[in-house]
Amino acid sequence: MGPMFVVIGLIVAFILIAVFSNRATRYCRWRERRGQSGSTWTCIHCGAQVQGTQGQPPTDCHRGQGATPPRA
Repeated sequence: MGPMFVVIGLIVAFILIAVFSNRATRYCRWRERRGQSGSTWTCIHCGAQVQGTQGQPPTDCHRGQGATPPRA
């Protein structure tokens, strides 16, 4: 009976992750470049750049909204 609980627990965990994950930002990986008055956030997946607050990455995907290629 022990292994059965493990399998059921894993299935429930995957279902909860699928239901509660934010699909709009699933692939977003934000990198911060800090400035004096704020930060420039760059998504390493699509290259979008957004101005924002230091230490607080964007919560929305900005893919296709003026995305620029990442700098080398």
